[in-house]
Amino acid sequence: MAAMPTVTDVALAAGVSRQTVSNVMNSPGIVRADTRERVEAAIAKLGYRPHASARRLRTRRSSTIGIRLDPMIDGISGSVLDRFLHALTEQADRLGLRVLLFTATSPEDEITQLQRLNDGADVDGFVLTSTFAGDPRTEWLIENGISFVTFGRPWGTNDMNDPQHLWVDVDGWAGLHQATRAAQETGARRIGYIGWPSPSGTGEDRRRGWRDAMLERGDVTENDLAALEVVTVDGVAEGTAAMQELRRSAGVLDAVLCASDSLALGAMIANPDRVPVTGYDNTPIAAAIGLSSVDQSVEEVAAGVLELLTGEFGGHVSGAPESDEPRHRMVTPRLVVREFAAIPMDESA
Repeated sequence: MAAMPTVTDVALAAGVSRQTVSNVMNSPGIVRADTRERVEAAIAKLGYRPHASARRLRTRRSSTIGIRLDPMIDGISGSVLDRFLHALTEQADRLGLRVLLFTATSPEDEITQLQRLNDGADVDGFVLTSTFAGDPRTEWLIENGISFVTFGRPWGTNDMNDPQHLWVDVDGWAGLHQATRAAQETGARRIGYIGWPSPSGTGEDRRRGWRDAMLERGDVTENDLAALEVVTVDGVAEGTAAMQELRRSAGVLDAVLCASDSLALGAMIANPDRVPVTGYDNTPIAAAIGLSSVDQSVEEVAAGVLELLTGEFGGHVSGAPESDEPRHRMVTPRLVVREFAAIPMDESA
């Protein structure tokens, strides 16, 4: 009997990536029409069945995926996980799968919830968010042989190639590198950065994108970069204070990039010189106030998560089939540029 065609076969026939094939099946609206038609033609020619990849998960027990409903830290940056959850639920529904939400107060409490749901056969696999170095949740799931995929890499020593984790992440380095390059192309040289303090894998990833782009251009020295950077915890008020500090330490500023839209909104409040500000996350408030921002492409993330959870690996590391298929997906974000609009400022800033 001839082997059933795979996603890889479709990708090769259409001349696209596996992620693009996944996007056509799960989020066709984000794929260019000509590319989508080429992939659909390859699917038809090969006789590939898009929903067959989900059968492994559907026939286990409950056709249900569990995911923790993250607490709302603030009403701005927290919307990214809300959008991801919405995209995951929509795309899972197309595969005949349901999403079960649960709450937890800490990683340890989440492990308790994971065990309860798994023991009760309520779910077939889990999606984890907000990963961090030494995350006890992933260690527990691996030890117990439970299917899972994370939105976020494990942030370990070998996080990019760690075979013990199935993950999808957004390339924060690429997002800030792209934003820095865009500012430089407008003539900006002294580009400030407001980021998060260490340790933060996500924050360090974004910070490196800014630093690398600045040093590649050769307009500034390491000493200049030190004066052009301020770190703070996330929040609008914190962004305002950081912008005030940045103006004092940096002197002339041509543009400012921020690790989040919350920080960017705060920076705009303390911006009497109307320096262009760019955020990260492309939240609804960024669109509302005309703030340029890096979009995390959560639809692509959701598609990648479901592909790993329902496809060849079935969300498993232990006992997974030998395969050349990648166990990780890195999504490239995109910069959304908007006409800079001033907002009411703190006149004392």
